[in-house]
Amino acid sequence: MNTATFKNEALNGLSAASVLGGEPVLHALPRSVLEWIALVRQGISSGAVDAVVRVLGIGQSELSRALDIPERTLARRKKEGVLSPDESGKMVRLAQVIERAAVVFEDDRAAMSWLKCPNAALGGNTPLSLLDTELGSTAVMNTLGRIEHGVFA
Repeated sequence: MNTATFKNEALNGLSAASVLGGEPVLHALPRSVLEWIALVRQGISSGAVDAVVRVLGIGQSELSRALDIPERTLARRKKEGVLSPDESGKMVRLAQVIERAAVVFEDDRAAMSWLKCPNAALGGNTPLSLLDTELGSTAVMNTLGRIEHGVFA
């Protein structure tokens, strides 16, 4: 991911940090890639799960599938209060994609809709369903780049 992905203010107010619950949940507002890395390594608050579910308008089970984190694990992490570094990385990656989609579509609702709809450029998969891997996330970000530049996607 490039550093532009880590902006603190996305167009319609959706930034990666705000998607994850902002400062109340993250206990910080990361401003650089290195600050995000430190946050992921320490594990982000499990409150980010509820924040992402709210932003995307999906259920926790759908989030669990999208990130390939078992639903029981998410429930356990919510009780423990913190996600593992691996789970935190997946959540941050998802938040980065949401931020990028909001910037490209210039409309938060349109961005959320796009993430949940099958896309021919992504082999008929929904962008959200590809975010469980780094490769899938890259494919989604590349598709957003093509959309931004007016290339059929």
